[in-house]
Amino acid sequence: MTTTQLDTDRFSTDDEWRHWDATQLRDWQERVRRLADEQDAVILAHNYQLPAIQDVAHHVGDSLALSRIAAAAPQRTIVFAGVHFMAETAKLLSPDKRVLIPDATAGCSLADTIDAAQLRAWKAEHPGAVVVSYVNTTAAVKAETDICCTSSNAVDVVRSIPTDTEILFCPDQFLGAHVRRVTGRDNIRVWLGECHVHADISPADLEQTVRANPGAELYVHPECGCTTSALWLAGRGELPAERTHVLSTGGMLHQARTTRAGTVLVATEIGMLHQLRKVNQHTDFRPVNPRAACPFMQQITPPKVLRSLLEGTDEVVVDPDLAARARRAVERMVAIGRPAGGE
Repeated sequence: MTTTQLDTDRFSTDDEWRHWDATQLRDWQERVRRLADEQDAVILAHNYQLPAIQDVAHHVGDSLALSRIAAAAPQRTIVFAGVHFMAETAKLLSPDKRVLIPDATAGCSLADTIDAAQLRAWKAEHPGAVVVSYVNTTAAVKAETDICCTSSNAVDVVRSIPTDTEILFCPDQFLGAHVRRVTGRDNIRVWLGECHVHADISPADLEQTVRANPGAELYVHPECGCTTSALWLAGRGELPAERTHVLSTGGMLHQARTTRAGTVLVATEIGMLHQLRKVNQHTDFRPVNPRAACPFMQQITPPKVLRSLLEGTDEVVVDPDLAARARRAVERMVAIGRPAGGE
């Protein structure tokens, strides 16, 4: 494929790229990496991105880990293949760098469940409460937050807050319920938000898949609607507790590197399977719900990554005053302890 063909493809509105052969894909990868070098850019891809984009990226991981990599990277431009709040978080931690997202309309159904005005109103109803917000929120929400958390350190963040202090936890109701269950605290008020992809990984999906795969291990992301069901099955003995793991995406990768299980059932967005299979080629990783694909993540396509490098689109800008307030909430989380797994 020639450079001209690639440049034409980047404006394509159809799925022609899905039919590229191995040579065309390799030419695209080489072109993207060459442009990144020329633009002094580092390409970051979230674990839920399309496999081709994960494979061309310099770094793959969860949003917070990638934002930290961005801040430490020597490159002056960051191309963040993920959804918009992730690129915003990278900008918070790298205010002096240019941050690009290949499609600025790639949103997040979870982040969209609460905005800054709603959070301010909720805070007004509960004066004195501490606001704990998941990193899967906009910069404007982080600016109204006391301390952020990830799915791997949410319990530690909550435990750092005095037990007699009311907590407003947002926006994910399933993660909030998990934290309340683990900590035993009844003064945690949880916002009723959800990631529609994780919420659709249902208890019925889980029970059916578990019963069809006896002896398998289970990795469940705490954003899933089936988390409680997984623990219930483990409690009943239908799935031994030692084979049931509620994990962040980073936690899943760590567990995958060390497991000796023949089969692992995975309850999270299916893009995660690509990384799990790369770190462990001896285990059969199977999705609990094979339809759990995030349409917003999949808005970032190979042609759009190329276009971002060629044209500098789409640049992420965060108001400096808002960014300073939002950054404090992230820094307070980091001061408690470095999250091991991220979201």
